[in-house]
Amino acid sequence: MLRFQHTEYLWAFVLLIILALAFAWVTWWKRRSIRRMGDPAMVEKLFSGYSRRLFTLKFLLLFIAFFFGVIGLANLQKGSRVDKITRKGVDVIIALDVSKSMLATDTKPDRLTRAKQLVTKLMEKLDNDRVGLVVFAGNAYLQMPLTIDYSAARMYLGSITPDLIPRQGTEINEAIRVSDEAFNKKERKHKALVIISDGEDHNEGAINAAKKALENGVVINTVGIGSPTGSPLPDPETGGLKKDNEGNTVVSKLNEDALKSLASTGKGMYLHLMNNTDEVVDALADKIDKMEQKEFGENVFTDYNSYFQYFLGICLILVLLEFFVPEGRRKKADELPGLKTVEAK
Repeated sequence: MLRFQHTEYLWAFVLLIILALAFAWVTWWKRRSIRRMGDPAMVEKLFSGYSRRLFTLKFLLLFIAFFFGVIGLANLQKGSRVDKITRKGVDVIIALDVSKSMLATDTKPDRLTRAKQLVTKLMEKLDNDRVGLVVFAGNAYLQMPLTIDYSAARMYLGSITPDLIPRQGTEINEAIRVSDEAFNKKERKHKALVIISDGEDHNEGAINAAKKALENGVVINTVGIGSPTGSPLPDPETGGLKKDNEGNTVVSKLNEDALKSLASTGKGMYLHLMNNTDEVVDALADKIDKMEQKEFGENVFTDYNSYFQYFLGICLILVLLEFFVPEGRRKKADELPGLKTVEAK
């Protein structure tokens, strides 16, 4: 199994796009400047020491060096030893709403970010339980199956954005169905589902899905995030607020009634998340800890080999090569000013 130890450094790959755009702009600017000065062939003779190939080569060396440097900083690792770990706990699946309404800012910095913070803190409390992740909007997908590898869970959580599911909506019934299928179908207990959503535009079939999941032993807890009074939605395309077809500002409101009904049907509890993350985490953890637990074993990588030194080494070599590559080609003797070739008599 391969993984990055420090996934936060991978954001630096965005700079590669900026570097490529900067190189393209500089190349275009140089060509435009040459055309403005006169005939390109004559102008290039005036700058006979300049080499487009060497300029491009130096850029490519730095570009590739940066790529390997980022991988080195993120520390690519490979699992080297697998141990079977036996624990006593509960299977917990967290279903996270990733619809565009989760970008509302009535909960700072926005609903989705606050929800992910909640999940991170909850996983710290559930250190003896298996955890899985389901994401949903207009559809629902199993993002991560049940596991006790919490480092992998945090990595999956960090990659969650509304772009994961292009189809919009809040299909909570699909989230419940996918979550139910992810549990062990042979068991009728030890199962907890935590749904985190604003409940907006939910499908009416959610109650029936909750009843069916409860028959399979799934206890459903819901966490409502946002404000019942609502909040405008940002529009990434315009940089302003989202408008409907009539030009009115779209306001997203928390639907507490729907989420409370789900929790009641699923024999769980409803919690409202605003700025009380720790309180909600403690309540959820306490509820799950009081459930009947089971023993389970799972093969987990306990040791990893790091390969950062190889990538940083390649990065250093490429930087050194770029340093020794000349900025232009050497001029021949007959190209140097003040020097003329003399024919031998």
